[in-house]
Amino acid sequence: MEKYLYTIGEVADILGENVSLVRFWSNEFPKFIKPQRNAKGNRLYTKEDIETFKHIHLLVKVEGLTLEGVAKRLKGDRKDVIGKARVLESLKAIRQQLAQIREELS
Repeated sequence: MEKYLYTIGEVADILGENVSLVRFWSNEFPKFIKPQRNAKGNRLYTKEDIETFKHIHLLVKVEGLTLEGVAKRLKGDRKDVIGKARVLESLKAIRQQLAQIREELS
């Protein structure tokens, strides 16, 4: 069964980043990321929010865009960003599979 909401720590783990950076991006892009809050006030993110975080991660870390550049790209046509994010995820999965094969051969 798939989860509907994820904590900020889970999002950070998915992205391979620290919680403070996820919180910063969440605050920096409120038009695109809208966390829900639980009774304690903790942020909870949907799958769509996580996809947006992945796009931001790609644009900042891989393409080297500024926050202003990221905002412009997110406002515009996101098909290019989505395609690149999918390719990047596929490459990461292939890398993990190759590392596992190397370990099994050793």
